[in-house]
Amino acid sequence: MIAGTQRKYYMLGGKGGVGKTSCAASLAVKFANSGHPTIVVSTDPAHSLSDSFAQDVSGGTLVPVDGMDYPLFALEINPEKAREEFRSASQTSGGTGVKDFMDSMGLGMLAEQLGELKLGELLDTPPPGLDEAIAISKVMQFVEAEEYKMFSRIVFDTAPTGHTLRLLSLPDFLDKSIGKIMALRKKISSATSAIKSVFGQDGERQDASDKLEKLRERMIKVRELFRDKDSTEFIIVTIPTVMAVSESSRLRASLKKESVLVKRLIVNQVLPPSSSDCKFCNIKRKDQMRALDMILNDSELMDLRIVQAPLVDVEIRGVPALRFMGDIVWK
Repeated sequence: MIAGTQRKYYMLGGKGGVGKTSCAASLAVKFANSGHPTIVVSTDPAHSLSDSFAQDVSGGTLVPVDGMDYPLFALEINPEKAREEFRSASQTSGGTGVKDFMDSMGLGMLAEQLGELKLGELLDTPPPGLDEAIAISKVMQFVEAEEYKMFSRIVFDTAPTGHTLRLLSLPDFLDKSIGKIMALRKKISSATSAIKSVFGQDGERQDASDKLEKLRERMIKVRELFRDKDSTEFIIVTIPTVMAVSESSRLRASLKKESVLVKRLIVNQVLPPSSSDCKFCNIKRKDQMRALDMILNDSELMDLRIVQAPLVDVEIRGVPALRFMGDIVWK
């Protein structure tokens, strides 16, 4: 995973509460200590990246991680704040607030389309998938912006399974939606003057169509990035329980349909063998062994590289603890 200087993307996801953030943060520390300028991004609405690094990395901008000898930056994307700002902006006169906000998220073209279609008054509530759209806009920045070219490893601490699948499927959704909008624009070319006044004059419609086409091209580029098996890998994180393993199996099946590469399954919080006669520990370990056997016999998971991360007696918080965890998990 540390070989080569080509930029690589690692997305860690799974059921909520399985330790995705700790695994993502420890992987980012491992990459940085191996000489790779690294960014770790949290798209989980329930952020805990700041807790993992024991410093504030919120605010939606890149923050250098303290205690590192090599470049490591962290970023928390705050979808709740984004939704509030979007709701507030949509109520401003003329919809200019919407455009300013969407511009700041790298989605200016989409805002212009909403303005030209006179739909601002309908946006009292944010559209579905706004948080995923914001995350994708950040990925666009990583791919295209000059300031990010130095980074050779980008690690994503993703939201729980359902959010992650929306994130992965959104480029296809927008691609199809934009195609339908462009087809609709062609059909209304001979519409009445009243309809023309809503969608703009011919020259304006052509300009808007060009912008829509550019937006679609950006979405296609993001989709190709997620499906590029040479640069992107999704790592599933789970814990040894029947419920978590079952959800991990469904996640792997969905990722297959999206043509996203999965090579590793991290099984977190595995109880180490104990020489004590603790009844609770023995029962818990037997339950975990049944869950591990489930993985080995699951058609979606059995071909993955299984990495067991033991339950440790210290809290994984701060760079030294993350380095310790990384040495165990990311051998």
